[in-house]
Amino acid sequence: MYKIFFNLVFRRMDPEAAHHLAFRWIRLAARVPVLRTFLAAALAPRHRELRTEALGLRMHGPFGLAAGFDKNAVAIDGMAMLGFDHVEIGTVTGQPQPGNPKKRLFRLVPDRALINRMGFNNEGSLAVAARLASREAVFRTVVGVNIGKTKAVAEADAVADYVTSTERLAPHADYLVVNVSSPNTPGLRDLQATEALRPLLTAVREAADLTVTARRVPLLVKIAPDLADEDIDAVADLAVELGLDGIIATNTTIAREGLGLASEPALVQETGGLSGAPLKERSLEVLRRLYARVGDRVTLVGVGGVENAEDAWQRVLAGATLVQGYSAFVYEGPFWARSVHKGLAARLRTSPYATLADAVGADVRKAA
Repeated sequence: MYKIFFNLVFRRMDPEAAHHLAFRWIRLAARVPVLRTFLAAALAPRHRELRTEALGLRMHGPFGLAAGFDKNAVAIDGMAMLGFDHVEIGTVTGQPQPGNPKKRLFRLVPDRALINRMGFNNEGSLAVAARLASREAVFRTVVGVNIGKTKAVAEADAVADYVTSTERLAPHADYLVVNVSSPNTPGLRDLQATEALRPLLTAVREAADLTVTARRVPLLVKIAPDLADEDIDAVADLAVELGLDGIIATNTTIAREGLGLASEPALVQETGGLSGAPLKERSLEVLRRLYARVGDRVTLVGVGGVENAEDAWQRVLAGATLVQGYSAFVYEGPFWARSVHKGLAARLRTSPYATLADAVGADVRKAA
């Protein structure tokens, strides 16, 4: 049914306009008590065997919504209603910014992919923190907060910019993510180099600890799939050295060659980050490499090309305790999370593993 609707309505619309329309419907549905209860029952049935503990947090399952969909923390309950076990908001920057000029979001339908060059369009950490502070949760869900650098801030001042966002947002975050891997903010990916990343993560960790004293706010870093293998190893080693809580692998890619893209060449060559199905293999490779390096010392979150339950299961076997998706939601619609949960539970029941935690990294351990 959704695929028919997508082809008749959303596919004919500008992708960003379609996103805002769908987003509005989700928010409205979550505001109507009877409707949201009905939708949650239909779209978010719970599977006891998928209950997950990660980052010191308990979740209904391992499958969450990646950052980028809800940039300003306005639809957390709506996304929980649709079945996501955790919702990562953002990317949020220290200062509000409009992002890059439109048109900046493109669908590659034959490839089940997206290209975006949104440029961290968001209301800024002060406004988002105020919204989170006043939020009255309808559904219990874990809320991650993804923070990035304000475009107008010089690279030399990036640490202070991240610290500002941390001080504002850490009190309202179940976990924090330092995003240094978007291709749409000039110079941002340079911060993935360990000589720049070490002081940044250290400063954010210190700011979070000073701001929130009653608990430890888990801190993760999100990396790009375009890193060379030796750089992935360096980030993994740094995460262990600093006692980082997690690594999210991976963000979008700037690569186009070698992905077998079938969409129109002019569309494929649009600048920005490519997400969706073509990213599947590389993000899985990065995840396996990270797990081989860090084992269970750092929580890994697998994202990139996750379309269905089999993709999510492969991420678990490759070392991911948590799995995220976004792009496939555009193509699969509101029953997507339900389908992933159902398929994951079925795979776990027919596997040799007693619990989902036992399956984490199993394929990598076998290959070692």
